[in-house]
Amino acid sequence: MARGRPRAPLELSAVEHEQLSGLARSRSYPFSIVQRARIVLACADGDTDKAVAERFNVTNTTVAKWRRRFTEQGIEGLHDATRPGRPREIGDEQVMELINRTLQQAPDDATHWSTRRMADSTGISKATVQRVWSAFGIQPHRQRHFKISNDPYFAEKVRDVVGLYLNPPDKALVLCVDEKSQIQALDRTQPMLPMGLGYVEGVTHDYVRHGTTTLFAALDVATGEIMAQCQHRHRHQEFLRFLRHIDANVPDGLDVHLVLDNYATHKHPKVRAWLAQRPHFHVHFTPTYASWLNQVERWFAHISERAIRRGSFKSVKELVANIDAFVEQHNARCAPFTWYATADSILEKIERLCKRISETEH
Repeated sequence: MARGRPRAPLELSAVEHEQLSGLARSRSYPFSIVQRARIVLACADGDTDKAVAERFNVTNTTVAKWRRRFTEQGIEGLHDATRPGRPREIGDEQVMELINRTLQQAPDDATHWSTRRMADSTGISKATVQRVWSAFGIQPHRQRHFKISNDPYFAEKVRDVVGLYLNPPDKALVLCVDEKSQIQALDRTQPMLPMGLGYVEGVTHDYVRHGTTTLFAALDVATGEIMAQCQHRHRHQEFLRFLRHIDANVPDGLDVHLVLDNYATHKHPKVRAWLAQRPHFHVHFTPTYASWLNQVERWFAHISERAIRRGSFKSVKELVANIDAFVEQHNARCAPFTWYATADSILEKIERLCKRISETEH
């Protein structure tokens, strides 16, 4: 026999259901808030407290608590109540003065503020300065680099390249192609000290240069597989040699769409003539100063971080062998990069950046 009165069903309005669903999918809110939203949604679906508790690995009391809090207070009830504590030592006016000084002024002998320098200037403790900066997302010690493209056909090229990523053509191969030039075979002057318990790997600050190589690479957007060649230089002759390598390894009957940047080698007359003789090759240039649209740049970052930057090579031959081994291992378990950005979202972001620059200049 069931005991106690049956719990009244939890009914949600369309607005409440939409708000809770947004919280439940959020990746920015704390996990506790996300889980509470999911608990309330499960209760609204008609599940019992016991079933919801088992589903989310919490107690029945916890489910009942957040169900009741939502019924009484709505969405606001899912947030933790303000806890008592020591009152603030500085008022709102001092906080605004600190923020304005940080954003609008610079110290006389430096390019940006530090917590200690700001504390000395305002008389506020450096711990309080840090808390205020953290609360308002202010980071004087950091910079973000950017470069606005001056390409008159920027929007058209963005839509062209992004369209290849999001909606690739049938019976075609989309390859992101570029070269990573002047990769140095650097050899440390003394042996490295291996990493151990309590200390990091030790390397000498100086090195011996044994020469350079240029890595030509083509990333298959659909599979993530890499075609690569290391060559001594990066003129149009070497680029043509790599294009022939691509042509020899592409299955018959497929069109080849090449995503390239605006490096002069890629537009050399002999390169254009070679491409004109092969109508199954189609070239798509990224806008100027927008090489970030070329996915192979992300792969270049991978190989630099994992196989080149911290390596020590006694010759160019050893460097090339290391690169070839990395490419082989990559292709054995390769996966494509997932491209989410649409052309419209990229253009909107550029528009916002241009607006910020315009407001700063005024």
